[in-house]
Amino acid sequence: MAYKFLDIVSTPAVRAAQEANGARKMWETFEQDRAFDRFTANEAAFIAARDSFFLATVSQSGWPYVQHRGGPQGFLKLLDDQTLAFADFRGNRQYISLGNAADDDRVSLILMDYPQRARLKILARMQARDLAVDPDLAARLALPGYKAKIERAFVLRLETFDWNCAQHITPRYTAPEIETAVAPLRSQLAALEAENRALRAQLAPNSHENRT
Repeated sequence: MAYKFLDIVSTPAVRAAQEANGARKMWETFEQDRAFDRFTANEAAFIAARDSFFLATVSQSGWPYVQHRGGPQGFLKLLDDQTLAFADFRGNRQYISLGNAADDDRVSLILMDYPQRARLKILARMQARDLAVDPDLAARLALPGYKAKIERAFVLRLETFDWNCAQHITPRYTAPEIETAVAPLRSQLAALEAENRALRAQLAPNSHENRT
């Protein structure tokens, strides 16, 4: 775990739980990198390949709210090495994440790559932006050909991130990923079928002669 991520999430209650479960000493002496406050090329590539993520906000009543966000691959944009943004598509119009973030801008994201069994956790501060008054941001978040109605943008300022281990992540594949994987098999099958038809055509005259 990135040390800065642990710094943020290790409340007194978390430290008490670590102590009760015999893990406190392990984390007290944890000395890995605290500098996970800027995305590198590795995270940039991972983020650009995602077509969904999970977004957690906290309500005024203290209840966490987790929402699935989806769109075309790459709809979550990296504006710079400390800033993310995405278009807010019109959905069921409950506006729970919008309301929560207006009161408390702290959010958590989980990005999954199921085929590669990889998981990226992000802590950030999120603000809603009116794209009508920010044409530059609107241009950067544009998704040509995608017909969902965009109501606003969300801009997220990175606090820290952390990569999780692959344990318990079951590989899953989207329809396009499956199609890409089986495309060589389809081509091979088509070639074999064509070869089979050609051989049958060559054998057909010989079969007629043998019958006469």
